[in-house]
Amino acid sequence: MSLRLGLPLAAGILAADQASKWWILDGLRLPELGQVKLLAAGPLGLDLTMVWNRGVTFGMLTGDSAWHQIALSVVAALVALFLLRWLARAENRLTAIALGAVIGGAVGNVIDRLRFGAVVDFVDAHAWGWHWYVFNLADAAIVCGVVALVIDALFRPSAAPKKEA
Repeated sequence: MSLRLGLPLAAGILAADQASKWWILDGLRLPELGQVKLLAAGPLGLDLTMVWNRGVTFGMLTGDSAWHQIALSVVAALVALFLLRWLARAENRLTAIALGAVIGGAVGNVIDRLRFGAVVDFVDAHAWGWHWYVFNLADAAIVCGVVALVIDALFRPSAAPKKEA
């Protein structure tokens, strides 16, 4: 049951992520524009800002060489395979959904690294002059999935201990 729940979600996130990146690059042509202001509500704002992320989360482990991008892609693909195995054994719906989100997002970012040598990031949320890291739909799915996994781990009722006979 967990694969039937998690895999379609992963595929949907992957498709939405890749479609959004196609639109950002080829439809809107954000690399040429640099930035498009979307929302300014007092101190809060949301923009489309083009960033090529050559590292991992929050730009850590950044590098420009081809071997660096291949190494990051291989590590991410291995993590996705581990998560797929976990998904096949997921114990509940929340875990299956969360793993599907993380897998879909991870594969989306691996595709970017292999195609472009970097991940396409473009969502720029900011408040009171402070900007969060620029991210994409894959990143949002990964974060939401990880948060759901943590919540599940912290608040899932524990199984009743087995009684000795």
